[in-house]
Order: sequence, then structure tokens, then C-alpha cells
Amino acid sequence: MNRTCFLLSLFLLAQSAMAQDKPAYQLFNKEGKTVKYKKLLAAASEADVIFFGELHNNPVAHWLQLELARGLLQEKGEALVLGAEMFEADNQMLIEEYFDSTITAKAFEEEARLWKNYKTDYKPLLELARENGLRFVATNIPRRYANLTYREGFEGLEKLPEAARQYIAPLPFPFDIELPGYKSMMEMMAGHGGEEANENFPKSQAAKDATMAHFISRNWAPGKTFIHFNGSYHSNDFEGIVWYLRQYEPEAGILTITTVEQAELSDLEEENRGKADFILVIDEDMTKTY
Repeated sequence: MNRTCFLLSLFLLAQSAMAQDKPAYQLFNKEGKTVKYKKLLAAASEADVIFFGELHNNPVAHWLQLELARGLLQEKGEALVLGAEMFEADNQMLIEEYFDSTITAKAFEEEARLWKNYKTDYKPLLELARENGLRFVATNIPRRYANLTYREGFEGLEKLPEAARQYIAPLPFPFDIELPGYKSMMEMMAGHGGEEANENFPKSQAAKDATMAHFISRNWAPGKTFIHFNGSYHSNDFEGIVWYLRQYEPEAGILTITTVEQAELSDLEEENRGKADFILVIDEDMTKTY
């Protein structure tokens, strides 16, 4: 057998083995090149702030979030800070009271407004922080104020008393309707049943993004590593929270991860290239947590 035939046979054998292995996920860089997990961990270890954009009901994304957080804990120790969209800023005191044993886990779970997949997907992250003496930050705007923004725009937030404003980004915060992510929201709204496009829809999203960036900024300092967990749409294409954090912390080194689903894992589809520094591609047939 000549060398060409031998190499071709090896290639076909490898392809066959890959098909039989049924991998659940594959990591890519933003150019579409496959990368190993250790490269992701190394890059995250060098960043100041990491955004892990998830699909909320995807178990592989939640597993890798926990693995990455554990890996960063080994690398960074007490310099690691965790935070998440899934916890609203006015629940920060509850998190701290739970961490210092002022309240029980049962009381925390009864009083905090937790997502329905908290126990399977977010509790492990919170417990990792609690058990290792790390800070965990509730970054999101309280949903009642996001709803207020949807109804009344930023003017609604201006009416809030000072006691309420401590849970949102300082007003006024910048807003660019021309950012592709916000612009697509307007187009999506206009395309659904002829409903009139309303700027308050992307404004309510911006209120979330700005508030999350604000609380990341408040809890990060040089020498710290902050890993933030959020829906991928909040950080895709380096917009959303990332755009706002760059207003607040222009010198911070930011790394983004997004999660997508594809029928095939061998190549990154064109539409998913460039969405983040690293793209976690998961088999679209993967089971969902809810």
C-alpha cells in the first residue's frame, strides 16, 4: 500500500470513528477552528471578565459552565468572582445572608425569585462560590423595573425613588438603537402580526444589559477574574452587556463564550462564526432541562 492510500485509509477510519463516537459538543474559536477545552481555560485564565452565554435549557452548556468555573477556581483561587443574570440585584442581600448562614438554604430558595431550573443548573454554581468563600453577584435588574422600562421607557426609571435606583445602572445610561442586536429586536417586533415597532422593547433589554455591566464593574477590580453567566443573546457579537462594560471599564480584558446548536458538529456554520471568542456547539438533539 502506498503512502497516499495509507493516509486516505487512516482519514476514513478517523471519520468513521468520529461518527460512531457521537460527540455531544465541539468547541470552536471565532474563526471556526476547532479548539480543545484546555485552550478555552487558558484564555479565560488570562481574561479579566468572562461572559459565558448559555442556552438556558441546555444541559451541556450548564455542565461546561460549572467545569470552567471549577477550572478558574484552581487557577485563580479567591481572586475569582462569579455572577449571573439569573439573580436580580435586590436579591444580593439574600445571597450574602445565605452564604454567612444567617438564613438557611430553604429560606433562601423560598424568598429569592429563582428560575425554575435553579436547582439543576444554577445552584451548583452558587454552591461552588459559597463552599469556597467566593463572592457571587446578583447582577440583573429586578424584573419589575425591566417591565416598567418596557411600558414607559427610560422615563419610567427616572421616576424611581433613590432606594430603588440602587438596583439599576446609574441614570442616564447610554443607549444605541443602531446596535445590531437592538435593531433586530425592532425588526422582529415589526414583523410579528404587523405590531408597531416600539423602542421600549430594546430599551428594556438595554436596561438589563446596562445593569448587569454596572454590577460587574462594581465587583471587579484589576487582579480579579469575574465570570458571568447569562443568556447568549446578552453577549453575542460582543454587544449587550459587553458593549456596556466597555463603557464602564474600557481597560478590562474581556472574553466571550456563546452556545449554539447544530445538526453537525464537524464544522462551525457560517452564521455562528464571529459571535464570540469561543463558540460551544452542541448537538441539536441534546435533551433539554425544561
